Amino acid sequence: MSGPHPAVAAVRSAVRRALAGLPADTTVLAACSGGADSLALSGALAFEAPRAGRTAGGVTVDHGLQEGSAARADEVADVLRGLGLDPVLVRAVEVGGPGGPEAAARRARYAALDAAVEAHAPAVVLLGHTLDDQAETVLLGLARGSGARSLAGMAPRNGHLLRPLLGLDRSTVRRACAEMGLRAWEDPHNLDPRFARSRVRHEALPALEKALGPGIAEALARTAAMLRADADILDRFADDLLAEAEAVPEAGAGTGAGTGPVLAVDPLVAAPASLRTRVLRRAALAAGCPASALTARHVRELDRLVTDWRGQSHIDLPGGVRCRRVARRLRFGA
Repeated sequence: MSGPHPAVAAVRSAVRRALAGLPADTTVLAACSGGADSLALSGALAFEAPRAGRTAGGVTVDHGLQEGSAARADEVADVLRGLGLDPVLVRAVEVGGPGGPEAAARRARYAALDAAVEAHAPAVVLLGHTLDDQAETVLLGLARGSGARSLAGMAPRNGHLLRPLLGLDRSTVRRACAEMGLRAWEDPHNLDPRFARSRVRHEALPALEKALGPGIAEALARTAAMLRADADILDRFADDLLAEAEAVPEAGAGTGAGTGPVLAVDPLVAAPASLRTRVLRRAALAAGCPASALTARHVRELDRLVTDWRGQSHIDLPGGVRCRRVARRLRFGA
């Protein structure tokens, strides 16, 4: 008796490895949009989880951005139930806020996934991102002029979010979906040139392949993995610097506590720029800056408040956040 198609075997093997590293009582949820990648992931989870003695379900998010989206989410939920996944959750979200529609939808989606994990804790969510998605993420980071952390792409695991398919190319995963007999739905937004990721997928990456030859996606993914290892070390050092800057006692009463972090300037001045800018970016995010809107230019201006202060009083940041320098302190707040 022949085994599964090689593409199906590859996806199942990736999911099996992800399950093997989890505590036995963990509920595993597959995030599924109805697209080929997440359907293949869901099918593999439905196959592997019973064999590993694990509880496995699914969650689909209705962003409410297209006509009929609620009905589509219900259809996806029916498919997940048909695979034998339980529990199956449908989460409707409201998309809005700063940073453009892509960033807003992403924030709403991940908030819904976080809530699903909390409701079924201990739990994790499997995401269907592939090697091609990783390559697109790296190119988008390059286009924004982002630092090493952004160019490091998506991590295989980030807290309760796992991406078991990052080592597999999109064509393999989509072939697996077809071989499983699952009918995928293509989100029209994936083809809409108004969205940056769509342009990268359908224009930029094919142009790079044509100009430089095949294997661009794999090379970008390898670069991301190497940068991620470096960024992890730098982030650890930045943790120490942030703790030091926050721990320096403040002389006098100051001029108001603000609503966000307060950092001492002296430890930041003495630190390498790669660590200092990481700390400044973290402080801005903690004060409420949207990550998608906080650019390298904003961080450079914050750095000037530390290293090239000539009396300028403050920097205005995205999300209605302001960083003000008062004597030897940076105060972040609304």
